[in-house]
Amino acid sequence: MANIRDVARHAGVSVSSVSNVLNGRSDQMRLATLERIRQAMQELNYHPNRVAQQLKTGQAKMIGLLVPSIVNPSFAVLTREVDRAAKARQYRVLLGNTYRQEDEEQAFLEDMFAHGVQGVIVAASAMERPHFANAARLGLVMVNYDSRMPSDALLGNQPFDSVSMDNVAAGRMAAEHLIERGCRQLAFVTEAFLTISRAHKIEGFFSAVRDHGLTDNARVIEGKALAAYGDTEMTELGRTLAAKVLQQAPRPDGIVAINDALGIGLMAGLRDAGVRIPQDISVIGIDNIPLADLVHPALTSVMPPLTEMVAVMVERLLARIENPSITPGEFLFPPRLITRHSVIDSTEP
Repeated sequence: MANIRDVARHAGVSVSSVSNVLNGRSDQMRLATLERIRQAMQELNYHPNRVAQQLKTGQAKMIGLLVPSIVNPSFAVLTREVDRAAKARQYRVLLGNTYRQEDEEQAFLEDMFAHGVQGVIVAASAMERPHFANAARLGLVMVNYDSRMPSDALLGNQPFDSVSMDNVAAGRMAAEHLIERGCRQLAFVTEAFLTISRAHKIEGFFSAVRDHGLTDNARVIEGKALAAYGDTEMTELGRTLAAKVLQQAPRPDGIVAINDALGIGLMAGLRDAGVRIPQDISVIGIDNIPLADLVHPALTSVMPPLTEMVAVMVERLLARIENPSITPGEFLFPPRLITRHSVIDSTEP
């Protein structure tokens, strides 16, 4: 197997010249010399040892992404968008499934350090946990996605950026849409273990029903997943919760699902019980995953501007890696309603 000295000998240049090419320092090099080195690398089938380069520089052209579970469609879409944004900047993504478990999160942070990763996007995790603050003190740049920190977190000295959809506005928007379409018995259906973002969506839901004088007509219906938080089983949980919805008296005519995956499962369970959607019960989700437009009826959903949010996350991550003195900030994005066919149209006869 060829090494850097073989390439230098084959091209008739010094080892330092080959090293300059490998490390992107060829701007002052004659084009003929650069071409000879590239040709020698190709003819010798030489591939630089990226691990050795990383050890030498202490850096890696990688960013980290920690998600609760790639099985959850919302986090699968997030992963795709982060990967696209990173590749556009010649970075790769090191992915970790944490299942929101502290030991998994800590182990992955240690892995990131070991691989020379300097920046990590952490999705939907409790960022007040001490291992995140410890990692930040050791120099790891982090962006917190979809889990806004409390205002008094870390004594007002938040060490990472926060990027989130306005989940209070999302819950409010979903409830407002159902009310505008004539629904009066409202329910918010969710997994029982509340995260910050889930709690904010419920807060927005109740703010809308209060404004319309429907507080006595609104309730939360929840179910416990087999695994904590339910990230890997939202569709199945939604299907199971259909029976609980139908046991309510009076029965809801409008439902906000905590996310699209649960909403799709819920619609399946309601259809199995002979309920017509949206004629009998309207359903709206939150997230706007690609599958929402493919089920029948297509699911109305509240959408985060994910592409724009990911662009901000990656840009902030790389900017703060380059300049650690940049003060972390909070970036809150407004949601948008995507209307389809799972909510009744009260204007139709």
